[in-house]
Order: sequence, then structure tokens, then C-alpha cells
Amino acid sequence: MGDLVKIFFDPMNREIEVERGTNLLSAIREAGIRIESICGGKGECGKCKVILKKGEVSSLSTSYRKHLSPQQISEGYRLACQIRVLSDSEFTIPVESRIDRPKILLSMEMVIDRLYPASKKYLMKPSPFRSFEQMLLHRSIRLEGYSGPTPKVDDKVHNKLLSLESEEPVTVTLTSTNNYPEIINVESGNRTSSNYGLAIDVGTTTVAVLLVDLINGKVLGRESGLNRQITYGEELIPRIAFADEPDGLQKLQLEIVKSINKIVDKLASRVGVKNQEITDLCVGGNTVMNHLLAEMDPTYLSMANVEVSRSPIIKKSRTLGIHTNPEAYVYCLPNVSRFLGGDAVGDVIASGMYDSDDLSLMVDMGTNGEIIFGNKSWLVSCSCASGPAFEGEGIKFGIRAMRGGIEHVKIDPESFEAEYTVIENTLPKGICGSGIIDVAAEMFSVGILDFAGKIVKGRTPLVRRGRDGLEYVVVPSEKTAIGRDIVITQRDMDYIMDSKAATCGAITVLMKKLKLSIYDVQNLYLAGAFGAYTDLRNATKLGIFPEFPNAKVRPIGNGSLSGAYATLLSVEKREKAKAIAENMVYIDLLVDVEFTEKYSEAIYIPGKKEFFPSSTS
Repeated sequence: MGDLVKIFFDPMNREIEVERGTNLLSAIREAGIRIESICGGKGECGKCKVILKKGEVSSLSTSYRKHLSPQQISEGYRLACQIRVLSDSEFTIPVESRIDRPKILLSMEMVIDRLYPASKKYLMKPSPFRSFEQMLLHRSIRLEGYSGPTPKVDDKVHNKLLSLESEEPVTVTLTSTNNYPEIINVESGNRTSSNYGLAIDVGTTTVAVLLVDLINGKVLGRESGLNRQITYGEELIPRIAFADEPDGLQKLQLEIVKSINKIVDKLASRVGVKNQEITDLCVGGNTVMNHLLAEMDPTYLSMANVEVSRSPIIKKSRTLGIHTNPEAYVYCLPNVSRFLGGDAVGDVIASGMYDSDDLSLMVDMGTNGEIIFGNKSWLVSCSCASGPAFEGEGIKFGIRAMRGGIEHVKIDPESFEAEYTVIENTLPKGICGSGIIDVAAEMFSVGILDFAGKIVKGRTPLVRRGRDGLEYVVVPSEKTAIGRDIVITQRDMDYIMDSKAATCGAITVLMKKLKLSIYDVQNLYLAGAFGAYTDLRNATKLGIFPEFPNAKVRPIGNGSLSGAYATLLSVEKREKAKAIAENMVYIDLLVDVEFTEKYSEAIYIPGKKEFFPSSTS
């Protein structure tokens, strides 16, 4: 081990000791401090800003210059990923770099008519012909109220049963997760009324958990938090790259398990449930998150059009390190493709579109955009890299939906000043996804943005020239939490236009392949926070979605969480999830020649007239 140096972080009041020459972002991760790092430490996003108060550092590159102004550099601003610490040092993590508690969607819209969870508890039934020991010797365990194949009993459970020979009654936990009955736990006494499960949405950015009573289906508690993996990259590709580094996969798996365990422990304590009594877990997550949770190598997912298993990933809780009954199974909803996973299958289950004659469109705009057309006879899907812009990523003052995020914007057509609302009604420190869509649509409506997404100069002093070209001042510095003007730049608008064209292009390329018009769609299902908080009129005005005059718009909340809840309480829903994944057609747009054409048509506001017939532009 080399020379050690101490690093102090303010305002966290945290000090750690690392080897001299350690990358500062790595040190921040080691300290458990949550800091923005969209690109995963490549110096490309400029979000991991820190302020050097004292100490000596070395720069890894000059890439920070495109993200920091000369004034900021003179004030000690640096990018954490681009410096190494050479001496005892002190850094301030500025407010815009800190990750506060995000606004996480916990709404879950599923109602399960027939409860049939994979995990159930039964009392052992005494045999009139054999002693307790003889029953165990012949593995002929009889359960009250159970009819079915003889359950599998491994040696560990068998030995525990032997130790309870003098106990009466004895409760066993039976699971059918692996498509055969298996006893995973035994308890003395009648414990049949204490059986619990977890429905978990493992998102790229956040984690949401429901603690559920498996007897009656009641949600006993719900809680959420950040996915601790975000400091390794807020998008999927940087995390896949990090997983390929030495110990990278193990570190990422440990971080997501820590995220889950923190929530599970909090829920169990609040509700008064013992972790040991949690006997089943169902997870909705995208393909990469499912791989990282299960500690499966995800590197092959970086290749276009690669084949992905459509069978559900199933692991024991103890092998993953989750704080539940160690023998409980973790069931991950099946994936479809490299970027369309169990979360999208959960969306389909939550919507019910797989069971309807109506032609429906499902859109889930998270870190990745997922698009699914279909009905009970067929399902066709694709994914597009459009979600990050609408979650605040890649935007100069973009932030996730958390305290201080501008979530809605209205621009006065005469003064051109922006009126806005802020999450938790505090001073703004950035603009979150719904606010970004609003401000872009409003800029277009009042004429300071043209149909090509270019900012128009001369209309108002609020449009000025900045380091990234023309920019529009949304909030002046004296009204912000960061002491700087919050602006939308031309570079931001170029990224927003690219993202909106990718989304609309993905939708319309599927419509072309399926020979559908905007009048054919009967239901538009919007999943996730995008569907819950976005002003759909502005999204359509900007051209993110085509107009669908005959469609009923149906927000479904957190569809991934709903799908996890449904499969937790119903083996039939698991079979349905498997059928949905196996039968869904997936089109990889990276290798689809028609997508370029549709993308090009959608690069203007709002887009091609046939998709926006009411537009006057």
C-alpha cells in the first residue's frame, strides 16, 4: 500500500483515508456520498463538480474546460472524475452535484382477483400409519389443505424437521417458484397467518419496494430510494462497461443489494414484520438491472441485436444477500431483449393490453424508452435511447425529479418570463424531465424556438449568447439555489430534439411496419413517472408523441412495480408474463434501416403532418 492521504468532504462532514493518487470520484464512491455522474467517470457529462478548498490534486485531462467556466475554475471548481488527490485535501460538494432524495413513483394500479402466490404456508398433517420419523425418512410429508405432487425437501430442511419431532403443530413454507413444490422453511407452532413477500422495481436510478401480506394481498408498506449504482454511471452503457472491469460486476451487485436491503429493513421494522417471515420476492427491472442484481455478466448486452434469454431469472435470496428468509426465491420478470426487460413486461401486465381486443400503444419513458403496440393476439416492441433527456440527463441544468427541480413551466407570451413550480416549493437548482418538456414546448409556442429547434435571438433580452451558443434564461441567478442563472442552451435543445425525434421515430417506424394510422390506436398507456407527471399536451406539441385522436390516455403508474406485485400474488400472472415475453416481437432499431427515415421526419417540431394533423406549424 502506498502513502495515505485524508480527504474531507463538506457539507457531509465526512473524512476518509485513501492512497495518494486515488481518483477523487472513486474516493467519493468509497465514502458512500451520492454525487451526480451520468457518464460514469469519463469526463463527458460535467455533472460531478466539486470545489477544491485546500490540498494538491493532479488533472487527468483538460476535458473539464468545456464544462466549467474560467470563473468557476478560478473559484476551485473541478470535475471529480478528472482529478487525483496528491495530499490531504478538503472539498465542498456543491448543491447542484448532490443527489437528494428523488421523487419516486410508488403508485401501483393492479388488483388481483384470484390470489394464488407461489409461496404458501401449511400445517403438517400427522399420518395415522407412520410416525413422524418414518414420514420424514420416506419424505412422505402430508400437509393440511394441500393437494399436489410430493414436495421436494432438501437435507437442510429435512434435518430441521427432525429437530422439531416433539413439536406440534409444525408449519412449513411451500413454494412453487421453480415449477415444482419445494419446502423452503419449517417453524414450530401455527405460523400460517404470517407469510410476506416483496414486490420490487429495480430501476436504473431508483428502487421501489412494496411489502405485501401473501395471505390477503394487502400492501402493508411501501418505500423507495436511490439505486446506489448511479455513481458508476447513470445510464446503462457505462454500467455495462464498469461491470467488465476487475471486480466491477461484484461491486455493482453489492450496491444494488445494499439499496434494496436498506429499504427492506426500514419497511420490516416499520410494519413489525420479521425479515425471516419474508418468503418470496418478485422483481421488475430492465435487462441490465436484472443481470446486475443476479450477478450475471451483462457485457454481451452492449452488442446490437444480440439474443437474450426470455426465461425468468430465479435465484435464492441467500445467494444475492438480500435481507429476507435466506431460502426465499427471487423471481425476476422475464426479459425480451437487451434493452427491453422485465419492467416492460410488467407494464404490459399492468395495462391489461395483452388481454384486450383493442389496439393499444404502451410507452414507458425512463432512462431508456420502451414502446409496445398490440392486443391479445400480438405484441410488437422496440426501445430507443430517448429517456435520459426527459429525466434531466445530458441537459446543462438538468436534474432528476428531486427537491429543487423545476417540474412545470409556463412562459408569458409578452414578457417572455418563465413562471414555474418547483418540487417541494423551494429555490430551484435545476430542471427535471417534465419541466424540460414544458420549457421547450413553451419556447416554441411564444416564438423563441423555431420549428427546427433553434433558439431565436432578438425577441427578448432573456435570449442571449453563452458558452454553448444562444441560451434562454429560465431563472435568474438571484432566484436560484445555486447562485447562477438556470438556462436552456442551444446544445440542450439539440439534445432534446434528438431525443424527441428518436421517440417519435421509434413509434412511427413500428406504425409503418404494422400499417397503422394514428386513428387506429384505441388506448395510449403511459407508464412510469413520465406518464404521471408530464403534460401530454406539451409532449404532443413538441412532437414526442404523434396525435392519437381516438385513443383514451391511460396513465398506469409504476407498471414495473405493478407487474412485480401481480406476479408475487399470482402464479397465473407469472405464466402470463412468460407468455408475453416469449411471444413479443422485438425490433432492434440500431440495425433497422427504416428508423433513420422516420427519425429524420421527426427532427422538426412537431413532425410530419400525417402524424400531427391539427398542427398549424
